[in-house]
Amino acid sequence: MSKQDDITLLRINYLRGPNIWTYRPVLEVWLDLGALEDFPTDQLPGFNDRLVALLPALREHHCGIGERGGFLQRLQEGTWLGHVLEHVVIELLNLSGMPTGFGQTRSTSQRGIYRMVFRARDEQVARTALAEGHQLLMAVLHDLPDKPYSPADVQAAADRIRNQVDDCYLGPSTAAIVVAATARGIPHIRLNDGNLVQLGYGASQRRIWTAETEFTSAIAEGIAHDKDLTKNLLATCGVPVPEGEIVSSAAQAWVAAQDIGLPVVVKPSDGNHGRGVSLDLKTQAEVEAAFEVAQRHGSEVMVERFVRGNEHRLLVVGGRVVAAARGEAAWITGDGSSSVLQLVDAQLNTNPRRGVGEDFPLSRINTETDGAIVLDLQRQGLSPEAIPAAGRDVLIQRNGNVAIDCTDEVHPEVAHIVALAARVVGLDVAGIDVVAQDIAQPLHGQGGAIVEVNAGPGLLMHLKPAEGAPRPVGRAICEHLFPVSADSADSPDDGRTGRIPVVGIAGSEGTQCVARLVAWLLHLSGRYTGLACRDGLFLDQRCVDHADCTNWEAGQRLLMNRAVQAAVFENGADTILRSGLPYDRCQVAVVTDLYGAEALAEFDILEDEQMYKVMRSPVDVVLPGGAAVLNADHALLVEMKALCDGEVIFYSSDPDAPAIAAHRADNGRALFVRRDQVVLANGATQTVLSGLGKLSSWRERHAHHKISENTLLAAIGTAWALGIPLKLISAGMEAFELNEKPAGRAA
Repeated sequence: MSKQDDITLLRINYLRGPNIWTYRPVLEVWLDLGALEDFPTDQLPGFNDRLVALLPALREHHCGIGERGGFLQRLQEGTWLGHVLEHVVIELLNLSGMPTGFGQTRSTSQRGIYRMVFRARDEQVARTALAEGHQLLMAVLHDLPDKPYSPADVQAAADRIRNQVDDCYLGPSTAAIVVAATARGIPHIRLNDGNLVQLGYGASQRRIWTAETEFTSAIAEGIAHDKDLTKNLLATCGVPVPEGEIVSSAAQAWVAAQDIGLPVVVKPSDGNHGRGVSLDLKTQAEVEAAFEVAQRHGSEVMVERFVRGNEHRLLVVGGRVVAAARGEAAWITGDGSSSVLQLVDAQLNTNPRRGVGEDFPLSRINTETDGAIVLDLQRQGLSPEAIPAAGRDVLIQRNGNVAIDCTDEVHPEVAHIVALAARVVGLDVAGIDVVAQDIAQPLHGQGGAIVEVNAGPGLLMHLKPAEGAPRPVGRAICEHLFPVSADSADSPDDGRTGRIPVVGIAGSEGTQCVARLVAWLLHLSGRYTGLACRDGLFLDQRCVDHADCTNWEAGQRLLMNRAVQAAVFENGADTILRSGLPYDRCQVAVVTDLYGAEALAEFDILEDEQMYKVMRSPVDVVLPGGAAVLNADHALLVEMKALCDGEVIFYSSDPDAPAIAAHRADNGRALFVRRDQVVLANGATQTVLSGLGKLSSWRERHAHHKISENTLLAAIGTAWALGIPLKLISAGMEAFELNEKPAGRAA
């Protein structure tokens, strides 16, 4: 093989929504094998062994065979390198800590050209994984002696992908809430590059920013940030807190310490994460040195009574304690030859639970730069460079090691006091720091106290405790935002799933008119309705963007709008192929036809039969309580009935259509035209949409728009599926006017 015999990446496309491959986002890659089309893996001497030596976990890949070793079997039998690239990329993602199991590679109508896809939660991570996988595969293929690809190179590639994951993906606290929401069927939209996330759609949405919610008030957050104010408010309400005062100099700190009574704590009044906190101070020198440390970490310094006991973090969500973790001091033991710095690295920082960033429940200890640690060492007659005697225990850190789960030990009285503290400050989600000798006993009897109330608390100590069971804190926050009620109605906008009615309309004939009609009827039913179609973007019948809005970006604008109570989307085939659907699930999917392949050659769609796989996408994502409204005049559309998780409503201008008759015999719903009137049938029962009158009269009024009977039936069937009363449907159809140039102004 020559260097020219590389896989060429022709086109890379990120499909953000449900698509022809899967319900979830994927990276779709069009690639050209060139001369490699003539060389499947069984024709490449030594290739398989070199590849598996670098990526031994490929032995675990099932591939299409469905069992361990399936991919190896394909390699040995002979498979093409586009398929191999798929598995290499997936394995690199697995090694980087972003596991995925979905991938597919399919040939196209052009020899040597393939479409390869793999599951990708983030586009930039996916692109990085593709680039690294392509480089690895080409290196294995060419096996150049002067440029060998080693296991170290594999690790470096995985590290580069992992760095991209760290830069792009949600933090662990936010991710825990999103995962819990997904398990509940609640959709989410990421609103920035950080951790601002929308859960739910339109008017039913809630927003989170890490562990803060839209119910977290700015006033409450400001109170929590001011520790002195927090303590005063808590004390007024009978919550036990250590007495203390704000000081402005080291000399004042010592005076305050004497007034309060030794030992004391010196800390910043608005710090966080335990930075700058010095505990159990008993001498003037210690207090004055601690003041200098605290001053570097906050705007003001506080001196307060030292409370004996262990530090605890209790998480309060919606007025109840849902998790608790206990801290412990960090110690090292001297060996007579190593410095404190060396002992900390060897005995504490080697703990795999310690590290930098949110993925670690315990922070890495920086002995030289942490002023509180240096101060504690000085009190023991040591410095970071000192060498403790063999067997001597040295205290390194008194706090900052809260990672031992103790949720089941919390006394009910403690839980009550902690929940009260959160309510006094005004936080719906709060991390309450409690110092107590025994969290299983009431605080008053043991002299325990609440020392801090924190807004936006980290969840990692509860998700990945160093000891004990993880707690479902993400689920608790999700249930706080979307309460589950036993008597909630099972509807798409009942508040439990954050959903609003979503309608997706696909096809090539009359779809924009169907969309306009459906949006009009939803508007008349009292819902503030958003519409994205070829005519533009509409908010409650007002056009705010006159451009073609059958695209993913316009759809997201509707779903992010907090006023929208129902959303209607015209789903063009090119949009589905280019970016995927703009929503994850829908209440109603409408498919009018399977025409339009002639305009999709760039996607290798060349005939109408291929359109089935494209146009099934909206039907695939119908909610169990929803419906698919399908044109019974198309045999392939009738076959889509089996794909729908909800019910199916067929429509046809022919009352004797075989699909209609069979569906009604199975007690299904259908609508058709008989004697120039719309008839709605539910099994053997028939109802004439009497208020609409004769269709000939309606068609005459709208003749200039050339609205077909099937277009009319699709819109009426959709409104029927949405539960809009028949009388309102009739009146709405009578009053409908399709403006050529909608009123309004561009956004």
